[in-house]
Amino acid sequence: MEILDSTPTPTNPTEKPWGMEVNNYLMLMHLSQFSGVIVPFAGLVMPLIMWLTNNEKFPEVDRHGKMIINWLISALIYGMIAGLFTLVFIGIPLLIALGLLMIIFPIIGAIKAAKGELWPYPLTLPFIK
Repeated sequence: MEILDSTPTPTNPTEKPWGMEVNNYLMLMHLSQFSGVIVPFAGLVMPLIMWLTNNEKFPEVDRHGKMIINWLISALIYGMIAGLFTLVFIGIPLLIALGLLMIIFPIIGAIKAAKGELWPYPLTLPFIK
């Protein structure tokens, strides 16, 4: 009986995602979330596009992409909850804290990705496994 390995592998070992070294690509994928602070929703769309275009070829892209997408979904849920709380005073500090985390977490993730490490974003809910 043959056991199949479901781990995606590059079809060509010299192939690079979007012409970049994998660690540079992963760093850009993490940093693309930060763009959502400057251009609304770009931080949601860009990492998703980057993950979808290379997740089947590169296992590291798939791992990082799933983690990023899970964090973005989690942050949206936290944002909606904080938004509901804006009717009371506690919601404003929650929104400020979430905004800071949306800046800090991608930067830490990008630094780790540049070193070839996977950093699990705190507070991430596991939607995609």
